[in-house]
Amino acid sequence: MAARPYDRTSGPRELSEEPLERAGRGLPGGVELYRLQPDGGIVLADREGARELGPERDFLRFIDDGQFAHYLVGDAGTSPERPSNATVKLGVVGPRSAFTPHAHGGEHFVLSLGHAACGLYDPDRGRVTEVRLAPGMLIRIPEMMPHSFANRGDVPLTILAANTGYGIDHEDYAITAAEAEHRAEAGAAPTAGPSGPSRLASPVAVATTDYRVLAAALRDIERAQRVHGIPGTTVRERLAARLRRVAAALEVPR
Repeated sequence: MAARPYDRTSGPRELSEEPLERAGRGLPGGVELYRLQPDGGIVLADREGARELGPERDFLRFIDDGQFAHYLVGDAGTSPERPSNATVKLGVVGPRSAFTPHAHGGEHFVLSLGHAACGLYDPDRGRVTEVRLAPGMLIRIPEMMPHSFANRGDVPLTILAANTGYGIDHEDYAITAAEAEHRAEAGAAPTAGPSGPSRLASPVAVATTDYRVLAAALRDIERAQRVHGIPGTTVRERLAARLRRVAAALEVPR
């Protein structure tokens, strides 16, 4: 589902950059301080000052239009042939939006700082399983497991995502149903289904994937998205989000 354009001007500013700017002036050279705000904003401070990260110069496109990533470790060109062991990046997911279902060549860790949902294809049960995430929950997804990730809230969602071995420019970073079908038609090594857990990015797992099976699983997630839509937040979650914004404002050094 397409995300709304990144827009941080539609609501009140949750936290001022000024306290971070003061903190940044006292940092040693090369040290960066990030404030991940409860409304989805990200403020970066260093000895040069403080500024809110934005799509104009700080973010890369993150799988779909309207979704963004800011690398902390590695870069978009990371791959098994050009390794940095892992990539770690901040992602911003648009309000009430979801990524196109996909599978990664390496295992994937996502820390949600808001209200999210992850749709996963369970090959053992042959069905799509939905996992709802609250702020502070982290999910590990094995390599080549079909999945999607959605923002259940009405404000941008910040996530911290770590992938073993692949940056977003690599062809195996996010394999969609359309790409899997293309590979199946091209006769790309249909010898095994989506693989199980692994601690390293595995080019072998990608090479031995049955892309027809993978494409069918991804289409199942797409159908589940169309039928059920993006789940919303509960009254309790919305109340907790308001309290979290108040707490975050009180915790900022003055």
